[in-house]
Amino acid sequence: MKQTNVKPADGKLGILVVGNGAVATTFMTGVLMARRGLTKPVGSMTQYDKIRVGSGDNKKYLSYGEIVPLTKLDDIVFGTWDVYPQNAYQAAMYAEVLKEKDINPVKDELEKIVPMKAAFDKNYAKRLDGDNVKNCATRWEMVEELRKDMRDFKEKNGCARIVVIWAASTEIYVPVYEPVHGTLDALEKAMKADDREHIAPSMCYAYAALVEGAPFIMGAPNTTVDIPAMWELAEKTQMPIAGKDFKTGQTLVKSGFAPIIGTRCLGLNGWFSTNILGNRDGLVLDEPANFRTKEVSKLSTLETILKPEDQPDLYSDYYHKVRINYYPPRNDNKEGWDNIDIFGWMGYPMQIKINFLCRDSILAAPLLLDLCLLSDLAARAGRFGTQRFLSFYLKSPMHDYTRGEEPVNNLYQQYTMLKNAIREMGGYEADEEID
Repeated sequence: MKQTNVKPADGKLGILVVGNGAVATTFMTGVLMARRGLTKPVGSMTQYDKIRVGSGDNKKYLSYGEIVPLTKLDDIVFGTWDVYPQNAYQAAMYAEVLKEKDINPVKDELEKIVPMKAAFDKNYAKRLDGDNVKNCATRWEMVEELRKDMRDFKEKNGCARIVVIWAASTEIYVPVYEPVHGTLDALEKAMKADDREHIAPSMCYAYAALVEGAPFIMGAPNTTVDIPAMWELAEKTQMPIAGKDFKTGQTLVKSGFAPIIGTRCLGLNGWFSTNILGNRDGLVLDEPANFRTKEVSKLSTLETILKPEDQPDLYSDYYHKVRINYYPPRNDNKEGWDNIDIFGWMGYPMQIKINFLCRDSILAAPLLLDLCLLSDLAARAGRFGTQRFLSFYLKSPMHDYTRGEEPVNNLYQQYTMLKNAIREMGGYEADEEID
């Protein structure tokens, strides 16, 4: 490893997951199984991917852990909050993502992961009905209680550092409201005044994490840290933030396939995406106000890859539709259908159909691992604020929309950003450019 300014990954890393459902328990079970040598962390780039460093005679391909000091799986300690009191073993069994034979070997460890009471407001997720919730008079009280949870967890488990990641349900859509979300001062005043309309519970988790010196990752499409007030707080606390929404199934396909159409200079008439899923995520998204939050994040992907202003002949008038349908028989086994209407030479129409029979939590779990390890790395490297290099993992990457910045949604450009950041933190030259 080259000499770098990144602090070593000494001591234990506490990963606090908001939500103890299908995604969280699949993630935790997989890590616990992998460190016992009972499974492989397939899909995790921090565990498998290799990056070229150097060029010419000095060129070599190294794994992330050989370039930068990453936390080892053995040094991870898990904690969680959830509206339901079941421990991680019970929740994993209930989720029915993993087979019993793949959960039981780590049953003893999972049973010890008992969710803390959630900071919850039923108005933000009407379909959830748990009773393991904090009784807080105000949003500020929520923040204070969550901060205490984080401090207590860190001390009790002897953690050197913690990372907080949201793997709970999608909240109802909270549009950015300048008088509350524009500055940190305004946000804090609104929390103290118990402004429940503009302050989502997720914002209390994010605020608490950043003030307690923990990176925060938003794994749902909530606007939580995608507001100027939170950017200000991340700068003030010198902490990394990342979001929003894990890029698992359909959007992964879209961000990888749309560049094929664009690179080949083919035209697009329309892109229709529909999903069926039956887990708790599907149940919550069956509520129109919650679906709206998801729809905004899913729609944004295509428009930044196939741009009408760059190629008016090809992309000036395409129709983009996204649908999610709750269908209980499928549980976590989501099915994404894409119908793409393209046109080629002399305007002749063609079609592409993609049917992705994916497992939502199986695709999400390695993303949680990578996002937690890389956010912790970023913090130790002194990188703070929005971590654009993590947009590879996210459906609707954060960007400074107040200055007209556009997010990068092209998967291959995102991968270049990721590789360059790892190289830089490892003391190598960031030697790939995004055209």
